[in-house]
Amino acid sequence: MRRNMKSAGYLADIGDAFGLLTRLPLPLTAPNVAQAAWAFALVGMAVGLLAGLAGLIAIWFGLPTPLAALVALTAQIILTGAMHEDGLADTVDGLWGGWNRAQRLEIMKDSHIGTFGTLALILSVSSRWAAFWLLFELDGAWAVAALITAGALSRATMPVLMCALPNARGAGLSHGVGQPEWRIAGWGAALAALAAVILMGWSGIGAAIAAMAALVGVGLITKSKINGQTGDILGATQQIVEIATLLFILA
Repeated sequence: MRRNMKSAGYLADIGDAFGLLTRLPLPLTAPNVAQAAWAFALVGMAVGLLAGLAGLIAIWFGLPTPLAALVALTAQIILTGAMHEDGLADTVDGLWGGWNRAQRLEIMKDSHIGTFGTLALILSVSSRWAAFWLLFELDGAWAVAALITAGALSRATMPVLMCALPNARGAGLSHGVGQPEWRIAGWGAALAALAAVILMGWSGIGAAIAAMAALVGVGLITKSKINGQTGDILGATQQIVEIATLLFILA
């Protein structure tokens, strides 16, 4: 009976993680979704897998690799509702558009996108498109493995940042999700690292190190700018870590 209750709890965590980080019609069942943060890595794996399969299907239908990469990228964005891209744009606008902490947080809350945010989106989308393109040209199966790895590692870093830095605003998505325990964030990071090693071999360790280095960089900048994290910061973290992971895999 106790084992069944634990299994149901894990399944509920997975459902909450997918309901939070994707556009899949799954309701949030827990009042504090932070306990489901370990499953963020699973969401990344699923998004990477589905995006990779979309690219493979495009190639099977005869599309050239640049267009197949665009199909994979589009599938990824549709699955997540571009929530991480939105966070990246707001983060870059706020951190580099404001002169003090209050101004930066206010700009990040504004739904309008400025020059910094627009350029960040262009660089993010073009970087991932180029990475997907090169990966599919190398090998379709390797490309899918890379997308799964990058998806898992990039989303597993978000709970780590939530543990390391307090919520900067006291409101918003990150505040509503809550602060996970280090134990939960650690399980998610371990799960993502394990997937990276299984899919990429020993180079998966390097990919995990690259992801952690990108996370530390984002964390240091965020701490110096607003002394905390927000939902936008977490979205930007996912984007930056994913790009860093993909570039390492291609290096």
